[in-house]
Amino acid sequence: MSEYWLEFFTLAGVHLIAVASPGPDFAVVVRHAISHGRKVAIWCSIGIGFGILLHVAYSLLGIGLLIKTTPWLYQGLIFIAAGYFVFIGIGALRASAQVTSAKSEEVNKEGAKQLHIIQAFRVGFITNGLNPKATLFFLSLFSVVVSFETPLSIKMMYGIYLAIATGLWFIVLSMLLSSAKIDVWLQRYRQQIDRVMGAVLIFMGLSLLYQELVSLF
Repeated sequence: MSEYWLEFFTLAGVHLIAVASPGPDFAVVVRHAISHGRKVAIWCSIGIGFGILLHVAYSLLGIGLLIKTTPWLYQGLIFIAAGYFVFIGIGALRASAQVTSAKSEEVNKEGAKQLHIIQAFRVGFITNGLNPKATLFFLSLFSVVVSFETPLSIKMMYGIYLAIATGLWFIVLSMLLSSAKIDVWLQRYRQQIDRVMGAVLIFMGLSLLYQELVSLF
């Protein structure tokens, strides 16, 4: 096991840099923390962590390479991801127009709260799972950093670590954003931040679409 420590630390270091970079995952966690509070944002973060397992699974099974080397599959993934980012971005812009007090959020029925949790997990999972840049990142990570001779059991342990580390990163972010002092400031500018996060997601979706169309024509 000791012979794989260098490989693991390299993998963990590259992943830390990538996960700390702002992207669609960051945008949806910020939006959920502001709009629905800590609990919902944490479940969104858990969904993102499970999304990482999806990337790891198809990277280990070779499906990621199939997607990368089959143009219509990869293009389809990009179009779906772009559409989804634009969709949730528009949702954020529409939600920002509906001002809801923190007090009224707390008195929602338990069934509605559970629905928010399920929706948050789904949004986190789909946002990460559909991200084509994450597809290429994990494919490259397991192709370049991880040796071909590394046993599958070790690679699976790497994957579990990456999923847990990603989930924990965004859980910590959720807790920081929903802390009392920060939450007061965020709620004061909730509509503006919601609009910014919505615009960021729409921009990411349109950028993916534009880059793909340019490559086609």
